[in-house]
Amino acid sequence: MSGRHALMWSGGKDSALALARAKASGIDVTRLLNFYDSETGRVRFHATRVAMLEAQADQLGIELRAVPTTWSAMAELLARELQALRADGFEGVVLGDIHLADVRAWYEDRVIAAGLKHVEPIWGEPAADLLDEFVDSGGRAVVTCVDLTRLEPNWLGRIIDKRFVDEVRSTGIDPCGENGEYHSFAFAGPTFRRPVEWHAGEVRNEVRFSQLDVLPGRAE
Repeated sequence: MSGRHALMWSGGKDSALALARAKASGIDVTRLLNFYDSETGRVRFHATRVAMLEAQADQLGIELRAVPTTWSAMAELLARELQALRADGFEGVVLGDIHLADVRAWYEDRVIAAGLKHVEPIWGEPAADLLDEFVDSGGRAVVTCVDLTRLEPNWLGRIIDKRFVDEVRSTGIDPCGENGEYHSFAFAGPTFRRPVEWHAGEVRNEVRFSQLDVLPGRAE
């Protein structure tokens, strides 16, 4: 695939792995596309500030297009952005879905309708193998959100590394958190020029979720 591609970027480890896979296969990813909650200024579920996405993009050397939205406006704004990609000469869109067929279909229908290729580099592979690949390649991420009905609160803020890989297998959840068990912020890996500097902020608890605020720069 010689043409330019955008990549749907959540800032998490699956997006980072999809980017690494895409680049390794020769796909030219020149734009990261993100939709974040217009009310909170954060990536929905991941709870990541837009400023941290910008820090990632800087270390990846890829342009970031971050779009504020609400749930109700998402489909319309996505269609607009896809049409803009097509008008700008992009060939396709890369996504980091693993096995949620309904989620994949929702995006795939819209990407193809816009006249773009739909690319899924990690689709259908065992989640445990993908997590191993992310960590073994040097990828690192921090857990920014946990579903408290599926994981204990002490998983929040943990670094996704070899120890994490070993211990998450014993929980019985999807190792990549594909069912929403946890979400993450990727800060190092083969596609990053340098690790993204960050430090942990406050923890926010809701009825079902616990979220960590990841802030720019090292802790003082």
